Parts: sequence; C-alpha cells; structure tokens
Amino acid sequence: MQFMLLFSRQGKLRLQKWYVPLSDKEKKKITRELVQMVLARKPKMCSFLEWRDLKIVYKRYASLYFCCAIEDQDNELITLEIIHRYVELLDKYFGSVCELDIIFNFEKAYFILDEFLLGGEAQETSKKNVLKAIEQADLLQENLDFQIRLFPGVLNPSMSAESSGLFQS
Repeated sequence: MQFMLLFSRQGKLRLQKWYVPLSDKEKKKITRELVQMVLARKPKMCSFLEWRDLKIVYKRYASLYFCCAIEDQDNELITLEIIHRYVELLDKYFGSVCELDIIFNFEKAYFILDEFLLGGEAQETSKKNVLKAIEQADLLQENLDFQIRLFPGVLNPSMSAESSGLFQS
C-alpha cells in the first residue's frame, strides 16, 4: 500500500498515512485529485479505480471514505478487507465510530492504524491482538499520566512542585 486517506463526503481530509516518500506539494495534489475523483463517482459504481500507475481502492462507511492506493500487482479484495478490518478496529475501540471520533481523537486513530499496518502492510490480522496492544498502550499512558501528576518534579524535571499547583494554599 502506498497510502491511505480518510475524507468526508464534503471532501475534508480527516486522516492521511503515506508509506512512500513524497513532497507535501505532491501529497496535496494527489489528495485533491483523488478526493474529487472518488466523490464524483456514483454509489453503485465499482470501488476500484486505475489511476496513474496505481490502483485505488475505496469504501464509504457512513460519512467517511476510506481510500487506499496499491500497486498494480496487489490484490484489491485484500485491500478492501484491510479497510474493513481498520473500520472494525475503530468501531470496537470507539464503540460505533463516527467522523467526530476521528476528528477529536485523530492521534488514537493513527495509533490504531500503526498497530494494524506497518509500512503499508498488515502486521497483525487478529483484531483481538491489535485491540489488546492498544489497551496495553492506553493503560501505560494512564499510568504515566498518574505518575506525572503524583510526582511532577521527579518525572517531569521542567515542572517543579511549586509550579504544578501542588503546594498552593
């Protein structure tokens, strides 16, 4: 997979993950071109497009389009399955995921994608294993946040106990 884009029906980009090095200018150009092309298609049309020297595979879930670019020799159906698996992971994590979940928790959406895909290839196909890794990372983050609040000057040297408000009267 070369890249994955998530965008709304209005064409607003919600998430982008690039697995090939491209300039920001080229990424913007590609994104604009693909968003226009996908949004112009009718709902009953095929979810596969040939574009430049790549194949574009997309799927609409509610108000979001999930769009992937794959190489010519890659399998479109496997890519559709990868998109679907990512949506299932988001759905499990957020509990009926919606566009607002992606907007307000974009770092978590990226983290879930990174746990699932590595270098544009599925690194873990088990939903259970991916969700367990995400849960462990969440627990680790909660532990760290708690420890920072408990010992502000120790774990975060730039923040002394006085500046943390811990000893204010």
